[in-house]
Amino acid sequence: MKKINCFGDICPVPILKIQNELKITKTNDSFMIIIDHSCVLESIKDYFKNTNYSIEIEEVLNGVWEIIIQKNN
Repeated sequence: MKKINCFGDICPVPILKIQNELKITKTNDSFMIIIDHSCVLESIKDYFKNTNYSIEIEEVLNGVWEIIIQKNN
């Protein structure tokens, strides 16, 4: 699985990186983005509301999240 490291990145940089990855993501493919800002987490949640993507969020360390984004049918 491809991992996109966004440590230290603040909005809108992680969203722009996600948008670039979405351009090449095929149905049922997924990738992971790693972030360390809660404002980015909220932006990602808002970005994927009402889309054909599913997101799985896990806080792996205090203030560090791994988010798996999968394109659904």
